[in-house]
Amino acid sequence: MTLPAQKILIIGGGFTGMSAAILLKQLGADVELVEIDPNWRTDGAGITVSGPSLRAIEAIGVLPQFKAQGAITEGVKIFNAEGMQIKEIQTPAVPNSSIVGGGGIMRPVLARILGEATKAQGVDVHLGVTFTRIKEIDEQVHVTFSDGRSGQYDLVLGTDGVFSQVRQALFEDAPTPQYTGQGVWRAVIPRGDVSCAMQYLGPKGKVGFTPVSDTEMYLYYTEARPTMDKFFEAHELVPHLSSLLEQFSAPEVVKIREGLGASSQIIYRPLEGMLMPRPWYKGRVLLMGDCVHATTPHLASGAGMGHEDAVVLADEFKNGGTVHEVIERFQNRRWERCRMIVTNSGRLGEIEKTGGPKEEHMQIMGISMAGLLAPI
Repeated sequence: MTLPAQKILIIGGGFTGMSAAILLKQLGADVELVEIDPNWRTDGAGITVSGPSLRAIEAIGVLPQFKAQGAITEGVKIFNAEGMQIKEIQTPAVPNSSIVGGGGIMRPVLARILGEATKAQGVDVHLGVTFTRIKEIDEQVHVTFSDGRSGQYDLVLGTDGVFSQVRQALFEDAPTPQYTGQGVWRAVIPRGDVSCAMQYLGPKGKVGFTPVSDTEMYLYYTEARPTMDKFFEAHELVPHLSSLLEQFSAPEVVKIREGLGASSQIIYRPLEGMLMPRPWYKGRVLLMGDCVHATTPHLASGAGMGHEDAVVLADEFKNGGTVHEVIERFQNRRWERCRMIVTNSGRLGEIEKTGGPKEEHMQIMGISMAGLLAPI
Protein backbone atom coordinates (compact mmCIF):
# COMPACT_ATOMS: atom_id res chain seq x y z
CA MET A 1 0.00 0.00 0.00
CA THR A 2 1.28 3.46 -0.93
CA LEU A 3 0.57 5.66 2.06
CA PRO A 4 -0.28 9.38 1.99
CA ALA A 5 2.58 9.86 4.49
CA GLN A 6 5.35 7.36 5.11
CA LYS A 7 7.48 8.95 7.83
CA ILE A 8 5.37 10.13 10.76
CA LEU A 9 6.31 11.79 14.04
CA ILE A 10 3.94 11.67 17.02
CA ILE A 11 4.57 14.17 19.82
CA GLY A 12 2.99 12.91 23.03
CA GLY A 13 2.77 9.35 24.32
CA GLY A 14 -0.65 9.41 25.94
CA PHE A 15 -3.68 7.33 24.94
CA THR A 16 -4.24 9.18 21.64
CA GLY A 17 -0.59 9.14 20.60
CA MET A 18 -0.09 5.47 21.39
CA SER A 19 -3.31 4.48 19.64
CA ALA A 20 -2.32 6.39 16.50
CA ALA A 21 1.20 4.93 16.60
CA ILE A 22 -0.13 1.36 16.76
CA LEU A 23 -2.58 1.73 13.87
CA LEU A 24 -0.29 3.73 11.56
CA LYS A 25 2.57 1.31 12.13
CA GLN A 26 0.23 -1.57 11.28
CA LEU A 27 -0.40 0.14 7.93
CA GLY A 28 3.31 0.15 7.19
CA ALA A 29 4.28 3.71 8.11
CA ASP A 30 7.61 4.54 9.73
CA VAL A 31 6.40 5.90 13.07
CA GLU A 32 8.48 7.73 15.67
CA LEU A 33 6.98 8.75 19.01
CA VAL A 34 8.50 11.19 21.49
CA GLU A 35 7.25 11.52 25.06
CA ILE A 36 8.51 14.16 27.48
CA ASP A 37 8.10 11.97 30.58
CA PRO A 38 11.19 9.75 30.84
CA ASN A 39 9.17 7.18 32.79
CA TRP A 40 6.16 7.19 30.40
CA ARG A 41 3.76 7.37 33.34
CA THR A 42 0.01 7.84 33.41
CA ASP A 43 -1.38 9.14 36.67
CA GLY A 44 -4.89 8.63 37.92
CA ALA A 45 -7.24 6.07 39.35
CA GLY A 46 -9.90 4.28 37.37
CA ILE A 47 -11.50 5.25 34.11
CA THR A 48 -15.01 4.49 32.90
CA VAL A 49 -14.99 3.33 29.27
CA SER A 50 -18.26 3.54 27.36
CA GLY A 51 -19.32 0.84 24.90
CA PRO A 52 -18.51 3.05 21.89
CA SER A 53 -15.05 3.73 23.35
CA LEU A 54 -14.54 -0.03 23.73
CA ARG A 55 -15.41 -0.31 20.03
CA ALA A 56 -12.40 1.90 19.27
CA ILE A 57 -10.20 -0.13 21.64
CA GLU A 58 -11.27 -3.25 19.76
CA ALA A 59 -10.33 -1.60 16.45
CA ILE A 60 -6.90 -0.74 17.87
CA GLY A 61 -6.46 -4.42 18.68
CA VAL A 62 -6.09 -4.44 22.46
CA LEU A 63 -9.58 -5.54 23.55
CA PRO A 64 -8.36 -8.99 24.74
CA GLN A 65 -5.84 -7.30 27.05
CA PHE A 66 -8.56 -4.93 28.29
CA LYS A 67 -10.86 -7.84 29.08
CA ALA A 68 -8.08 -9.67 30.91
CA GLN A 69 -6.95 -6.73 33.03
CA GLY A 70 -10.04 -4.52 33.27
CA ALA A 71 -13.76 -5.20 33.54
CA ILE A 72 -16.67 -5.21 31.10
CA THR A 73 -20.17 -5.21 32.56
CA GLU A 74 -23.71 -4.62 31.35
CA GLY A 75 -26.19 -2.04 32.59
CA VAL A 76 -26.08 0.82 35.10
CA LYS A 77 -28.17 0.71 38.27
CA ILE A 78 -29.40 4.03 39.71
CA PHE A 79 -30.27 4.40 43.40
CA ASN A 80 -31.47 7.25 45.61
CA ALA A 81 -29.42 8.44 48.56
CA GLU A 82 -31.09 5.92 50.86
CA GLY A 83 -30.19 2.97 48.61
CA MET A 84 -33.53 2.30 46.91
CA GLN A 85 -33.09 1.39 43.24
CA ILE A 86 -35.01 3.82 41.06
CA LYS A 87 -33.84 2.89 37.58
CA GLU A 88 -31.71 0.50 35.56
CA ILE A 89 -30.19 1.74 32.32
CA GLN A 90 -29.54 -0.91 29.71
CA THR A 91 -26.30 -0.83 27.77
CA PRO A 92 -27.07 -1.99 24.23
CA ALA A 93 -24.85 -3.82 21.79
CA VAL A 94 -22.51 -1.41 20.00
CA PRO A 95 -22.90 -1.51 16.19
CA ASN A 96 -19.91 -2.63 14.12
CA SER A 97 -18.26 -4.34 17.08
CA SER A 98 -18.48 -7.32 19.41
CA ILE A 99 -19.17 -5.00 22.38
CA VAL A 100 -22.18 -5.34 24.66
CA GLY A 101 -22.07 -3.12 27.73
CA GLY A 102 -19.39 -0.78 29.04
CA GLY A 103 -16.14 -1.11 30.87
CA GLY A 104 -13.72 0.18 33.43
CA ILE A 105 -9.99 -0.12 33.96
CA MET A 106 -7.22 1.52 35.93
CA ARG A 107 -5.64 4.32 33.90
CA PRO A 108 -2.07 3.10 34.46
CA VAL A 109 -3.14 -0.40 33.39
CA LEU A 110 -4.63 0.85 30.11
CA ALA A 111 -1.51 2.95 29.53
CA ARG A 112 0.67 -0.11 30.06
CA ILE A 113 -1.43 -2.16 27.62
CA LEU A 114 -1.13 0.50 24.93
CA GLY A 115 2.56 1.04 25.65
CA GLU A 116 3.33 -2.65 25.28
CA ALA A 117 1.35 -2.77 22.02
CA THR A 118 3.20 0.33 20.75
CA LYS A 119 6.58 -1.29 21.39
CA ALA A 120 5.44 -4.65 20.01
CA GLN A 121 4.56 -2.96 16.71
CA GLY A 122 8.13 -1.66 16.44
CA VAL A 123 7.37 2.03 16.89
CA ASP A 124 10.57 4.06 17.44
CA VAL A 125 9.96 5.47 20.95
CA HIS A 126 12.09 8.20 22.56
CA LEU A 127 11.37 8.98 26.23
CA GLY A 128 12.33 12.14 28.11
CA VAL A 129 12.28 13.98 24.79
CA THR A 130 10.17 16.74 23.27
CA PHE A 131 10.45 19.10 20.31
CA THR A 132 12.23 22.44 20.37
CA ARG A 133 11.34 23.63 16.85
CA ILE A 134 8.84 22.69 14.15
CA LYS A 135 9.10 24.17 10.65
CA GLU A 136 7.65 23.04 7.34
CA ILE A 137 10.05 23.29 4.38
CA ASP A 138 9.35 21.94 0.89
CA GLU A 139 6.56 19.53 1.89
CA GLN A 140 8.57 18.15 4.80
CA VAL A 141 8.25 19.01 8.48
CA HIS A 142 11.68 19.69 9.99
CA VAL A 143 11.77 19.05 13.73
CA THR A 144 14.56 19.56 16.26
CA PHE A 145 14.44 17.78 19.59
CA SER A 146 15.48 18.47 23.16
CA ASP A 147 18.06 15.66 23.00
CA GLY A 148 19.92 17.36 20.15
CA ARG A 149 18.54 15.22 17.33
CA SER A 150 16.66 16.49 14.30
CA GLY A 151 14.49 14.83 11.68
CA GLN A 152 12.32 15.37 8.64
CA TYR A 153 8.80 13.97 8.44
CA ASP A 154 5.90 13.69 6.00
CA LEU A 155 3.41 14.26 8.81
CA VAL A 156 3.57 15.33 12.46
CA LEU A 157 0.79 14.53 14.95
CA GLY A 158 0.44 16.67 18.06
CA THR A 159 -1.04 14.45 20.76
CA ASP A 160 0.47 16.08 23.84
CA GLY A 161 -2.73 16.67 25.77
CA VAL A 162 -4.93 19.45 27.04
CA PHE A 163 -1.99 21.77 27.78
CA SER A 164 -0.40 21.01 24.40
CA GLN A 165 2.91 22.67 23.63
CA VAL A 166 2.44 21.84 19.94
CA ARG A 167 -0.84 23.76 19.91
CA GLN A 168 0.76 26.69 21.67
CA ALA A 169 3.71 26.76 19.26
CA LEU A 170 1.68 26.61 16.05
CA PHE A 171 -1.64 28.26 16.90
CA GLU A 172 -1.06 31.49 18.80
CA ASP A 173 -4.79 32.34 18.90
CA ALA A 174 -6.01 28.90 19.95
CA PRO A 175 -8.33 28.76 22.97
CA THR A 176 -6.94 27.58 26.27
CA PRO A 177 -8.55 25.11 28.70
CA GLN A 178 -11.13 26.71 30.97
CA TYR A 179 -12.08 25.66 34.47
CA THR A 180 -15.69 24.48 34.59
CA GLY A 181 -16.48 25.12 38.26
CA GLN A 182 -16.33 21.45 39.17
CA GLY A 183 -13.69 19.05 40.38
CA VAL A 184 -13.80 15.28 40.42
CA TRP A 185 -12.83 12.99 43.29
CA ARG A 186 -11.73 9.45 42.52
CA ALA A 187 -10.75 6.54 44.74
CA VAL A 188 -10.02 2.84 44.32
CA ILE A 189 -11.98 0.48 46.56
CA PRO A 190 -12.73 -3.26 46.81
CA ARG A 191 -15.29 -4.43 44.25
CA GLY A 192 -16.93 -7.06 46.43
CA ASP A 193 -19.91 -8.62 44.68
CA VAL A 194 -20.75 -5.56 42.54
CA SER A 195 -21.81 -6.85 39.10
CA CYS A 196 -22.27 -3.60 37.16
CA ALA A 197 -21.78 0.16 37.25
CA MET A 198 -23.88 1.98 39.87
CA GLN A 199 -24.81 5.54 40.77
CA TYR A 200 -26.39 6.96 43.94
CA LEU A 201 -28.23 10.28 43.64
CA GLY A 202 -27.91 12.52 46.69
CA PRO A 203 -29.32 15.95 47.54
CA LYS A 204 -26.05 17.70 46.59
CA GLY A 205 -24.54 15.38 44.01
CA LYS A 206 -24.11 11.82 42.83
CA VAL A 207 -21.52 9.19 43.61
CA GLY A 208 -20.73 6.46 41.10
CA PHE A 209 -18.91 3.14 41.14
CA THR A 210 -17.35 1.42 38.15
CA PRO A 211 -15.72 -2.04 38.30
CA VAL A 212 -12.16 -1.86 36.96
CA SER A 213 -10.99 -5.44 37.56
CA ASP A 214 -12.17 -8.68 39.13
CA THR A 215 -11.33 -7.34 42.61
CA GLU A 216 -11.48 -3.52 42.41
CA MET A 217 -13.81 -0.73 41.42
CA TYR A 218 -13.37 2.99 41.42
CA LEU A 219 -15.45 5.66 43.05
CA TYR A 220 -16.11 9.06 41.48
CA TYR A 221 -17.83 12.12 42.87
CA THR A 222 -18.09 15.47 41.08
CA GLU A 223 -18.00 18.45 43.42
CA ALA A 224 -19.01 22.02 42.59
CA ARG A 225 -16.18 24.42 43.51
CA PRO A 226 -16.34 28.10 42.50
CA THR A 227 -12.58 28.41 42.06
CA MET A 228 -9.90 25.92 41.10
CA ASP A 229 -7.25 27.24 43.48
CA LYS A 230 -7.92 24.61 46.15
CA PHE A 231 -5.57 21.66 46.07
CA PHE A 232 -5.55 19.14 48.85
CA GLU A 233 -2.75 17.93 51.05
CA ALA A 234 -2.48 14.17 51.52
CA HIS A 235 -3.91 14.29 55.04
CA GLU A 236 -7.00 16.18 53.79
CA LEU A 237 -8.09 13.68 51.12
CA VAL A 238 -9.88 11.05 53.21
CA PRO A 239 -11.70 13.53 55.52
CA HIS A 240 -12.92 15.68 52.65
CA LEU A 241 -14.17 12.84 50.44
CA SER A 242 -15.75 11.22 53.49
CA SER A 243 -17.62 14.44 54.25
CA LEU A 244 -18.98 14.58 50.70
CA LEU A 245 -20.37 11.06 51.08
CA GLU A 246 -22.18 11.81 54.35
CA GLN A 247 -25.29 12.84 52.36
CA PHE A 248 -25.78 9.18 51.38
CA SER A 249 -27.37 6.86 53.94
CA ALA A 250 -27.44 3.83 51.63
CA PRO A 251 -25.75 1.00 53.58
CA GLU A 252 -23.46 0.21 50.65
CA VAL A 253 -22.17 3.80 50.45
CA VAL A 254 -21.84 4.08 54.24
CA LYS A 255 -19.69 0.94 54.25
CA ILE A 256 -17.49 2.31 51.48
CA ARG A 257 -17.14 5.70 53.21
CA GLU A 258 -16.12 4.05 56.47
CA GLY A 259 -13.54 1.95 54.61
CA LEU A 260 -11.73 4.89 52.98
CA GLY A 261 -8.08 5.10 53.97
CA ALA A 262 -4.51 5.47 52.80
CA SER A 263 -4.86 2.50 50.44
CA SER A 264 -7.81 4.07 48.59
CA GLN A 265 -5.57 6.04 46.16
CA ILE A 266 -7.77 9.13 46.49
CA ILE A 267 -7.10 11.91 44.00
CA TYR A 268 -8.81 15.21 43.22
CA ARG A 269 -8.64 17.02 39.88
CA PRO A 270 -10.24 20.30 38.77
CA LEU A 271 -12.24 19.82 35.58
CA GLU A 272 -11.27 21.82 32.51
CA GLY A 273 -12.47 21.69 28.94
CA MET A 274 -11.89 23.25 25.54
CA LEU A 275 -12.90 22.87 21.93
CA MET A 276 -10.56 24.32 19.34
CA PRO A 277 -12.28 25.69 16.23
CA ARG A 278 -11.23 24.27 12.89
CA PRO A 279 -8.68 24.02 11.40
CA TRP A 280 -7.01 21.47 13.63
CA TYR A 281 -3.95 21.44 11.43
CA LYS A 282 -1.32 23.75 10.03
CA GLY A 283 0.39 22.48 6.94
CA ARG A 284 1.47 18.93 7.70
CA VAL A 285 1.04 19.18 11.48
CA LEU A 286 -2.26 17.81 12.82
CA LEU A 287 -3.56 18.13 16.39
CA MET A 288 -5.56 15.25 17.87
CA GLY A 289 -7.16 14.18 21.14
CA ASP A 290 -7.23 16.53 24.12
CA CYS A 291 -5.13 19.04 22.17
CA VAL A 292 -8.31 20.07 20.35
CA HIS A 293 -11.31 18.53 22.13
CA ALA A 294 -10.68 18.16 25.84
CA THR A 295 -13.91 17.19 27.58
CA THR A 296 -15.12 16.73 31.13
CA PRO A 297 -15.92 13.12 32.17
CA HIS A 298 -19.72 13.44 32.29
CA LEU A 299 -20.17 11.19 29.23
CA ALA A 300 -17.25 8.86 30.00
CA SER A 301 -15.77 9.60 26.58
CA GLY A 302 -12.66 11.73 27.01
CA ALA A 303 -10.09 9.02 26.39
CA GLY A 304 -12.47 7.31 23.98
CA MET A 305 -12.53 10.33 21.69
CA GLY A 306 -8.75 10.10 21.43
CA HIS A 307 -8.92 6.40 20.59
CA GLU A 308 -11.53 7.19 17.95
CA ASP A 309 -9.31 9.91 16.47
CA ALA A 310 -6.63 7.30 15.87
CA VAL A 311 -9.09 4.86 14.30
CA VAL A 312 -10.49 7.51 11.94
CA LEU A 313 -7.04 8.78 10.91
CA ALA A 314 -5.93 5.24 10.06
CA ASP A 315 -9.17 4.72 8.14
CA GLU A 316 -8.55 7.86 6.11
CA PHE A 317 -4.99 6.71 5.41
CA LYS A 318 -6.49 3.59 3.87
CA ASN A 319 -8.80 5.74 1.74
CA GLY A 320 -5.74 7.33 0.14
CA GLY A 321 -5.12 10.74 -1.36
CA THR A 322 -2.66 13.44 -0.43
CA VAL A 323 -1.65 14.26 3.14
CA HIS A 324 -3.80 17.40 3.05
CA GLU A 325 -6.82 15.49 1.73
CA VAL A 326 -6.44 12.91 4.50
CA ILE A 327 -6.14 15.58 7.19
CA GLU A 328 -9.15 17.49 5.89
CA ARG A 329 -11.31 14.36 5.73
CA PHE A 330 -10.20 13.36 9.22
CA GLN A 331 -11.10 16.76 10.63
CA ASN A 332 -14.49 16.86 8.94
CA ARG A 333 -15.40 13.37 10.17
CA ARG A 334 -14.38 14.15 13.74
CA TRP A 335 -15.66 17.70 14.20
CA GLU A 336 -19.36 17.24 14.91
CA ARG A 337 -18.94 14.14 17.08
CA CYS A 338 -16.25 15.77 19.22
CA ARG A 339 -18.18 19.05 19.39
CA MET A 340 -21.23 17.17 20.65
CA ILE A 341 -19.26 15.42 23.39
CA VAL A 342 -17.47 18.55 24.64
CA THR A 343 -20.60 20.72 24.51
CA ASN A 344 -23.00 18.18 26.02
CA SER A 345 -20.56 17.15 28.74
CA GLY A 346 -20.15 20.81 29.65
CA ARG A 347 -23.88 21.34 29.82
CA LEU A 348 -24.36 18.27 32.02
CA GLY A 349 -21.79 19.73 34.39
CA GLU A 350 -23.64 23.06 34.47
CA ILE A 351 -26.92 21.35 35.29
CA GLU A 352 -25.30 19.37 38.10
CA LYS A 353 -23.48 22.42 39.44
CA THR A 354 -26.50 24.72 39.49
CA GLY A 355 -29.22 22.19 40.32
CA GLY A 356 -30.75 22.63 36.87
CA PRO A 357 -33.61 20.64 35.36
CA LYS A 358 -33.20 16.88 35.71
CA GLU A 359 -35.39 16.42 32.63
CA GLU A 360 -32.85 18.27 30.48
CA HIS A 361 -30.04 16.24 32.04
CA MET A 362 -31.77 12.99 31.09
CA GLN A 363 -32.56 14.27 27.60
CA ILE A 364 -28.93 15.26 26.95
CA MET A 365 -27.71 11.90 28.24
CA GLY A 366 -30.09 10.06 25.91
CA ILE A 367 -29.22 12.12 22.85
CA SER A 368 -25.50 11.83 23.56
CA MET A 369 -25.49 8.10 24.07
CA ALA A 370 -27.49 7.58 20.87
CA GLY A 371 -24.98 9.76 19.03
CA LEU A 372 -22.04 7.82 20.46
CA LEU A 373 -23.50 4.53 19.23
CA ALA A 374 -23.49 5.81 15.66
CA PRO A 375 -20.55 4.78 13.45
CA ILE A 376 -17.44 6.88 13.86
